[in-house]
Amino acid sequence: MNEARSSWPTLPPVDAWEDTYTTVHMWTQIVGKIRLGHFPPVNHYWGCTLYVTSRGLTTMPMPCGTGVFTIDFDFIDHVLRITTSDGYVRSFSLEPMSVADFYLKLMASLDSLGMQVTIYAKPVEVAEAIPFRKDTHHASYDADAVHRFWLALVAVERVFTKFRAGFNGKASPVHFFWGAFDLAVTRFSGRTAPRHPGGVPHCPDRVMLEAYSHEVSSAGFWPGAGLGEAAFYSYAYPSPSGFGATLVQPEGAYFHETLREFILPYEAVRTAADPEQALLAFLQSTYDGAATLGHWDRTALER
Repeated sequence: MNEARSSWPTLPPVDAWEDTYTTVHMWTQIVGKIRLGHFPPVNHYWGCTLYVTSRGLTTMPMPCGTGVFTIDFDFIDHVLRITTSDGYVRSFSLEPMSVADFYLKLMASLDSLGMQVTIYAKPVEVAEAIPFRKDTHHASYDADAVHRFWLALVAVERVFTKFRAGFNGKASPVHFFWGAFDLAVTRFSGRTAPRHPGGVPHCPDRVMLEAYSHEVSSAGFWPGAGLGEAAFYSYAYPSPSGFGATLVQPEGAYFHETLREFILPYEAVRTAADPEQALLAFLQSTYDGAATLGHWDRTALER
């Protein structure tokens, strides 16, 4: 079996595909903003997220007139595809192209379907917010690196879904946040949280206030920009006293003092004797620390 098709593929170092990662990140922000504008508001901004599919990432069906439409990233054939409930399809190849060209191609495709789409055409949650129409700098597409990262998302999504099933309380879907380019799953204690301070780059504070309106234990996976390697994270908001000293599993997991969250390198999971159990141990032990120290009603919340 080709290594890139294994269930836990090797991933290139972040710096080896950083240009591609940044470009695709901006592409997903454009598509995510279209979903944000066409889907009814859902608590914690869950209505704007993307989802892992058997071929890539999807918006899921979005209302439009009396029907729906879907935008899909296909990371097998490397195609961006728009489909409508009345049978129309528009697509174009995913290949090296600037963010500006991607934006114009996508908007032209939607226009050809009679959809007048308007979005806030600047990225969020990034230090440098270049308007999409003007971003000719980010223009890379390493198809193999993207395919490998998507295969990792498939493996991670499967484990996150299993972990989510062990909770009776309020929990998020397993979904892909295009703001930070991460796959995440979140459990809630049921209690309201202190007001979030906001301050996320180029992101209105109201987004963070809504996202963190209630106490959470949240985990996710991202390519590791700023860290140097793809990794899993787990944090609590608010972070209970002593959380950073929690003994967590598996070997290789640690508390990152700057990020103020637990980190587990993807490579530690991929090379484990049982990757799924290694990741589940990380999810469970970090949640145990958050829920116990935070005095959650675990008897009522857990299955």
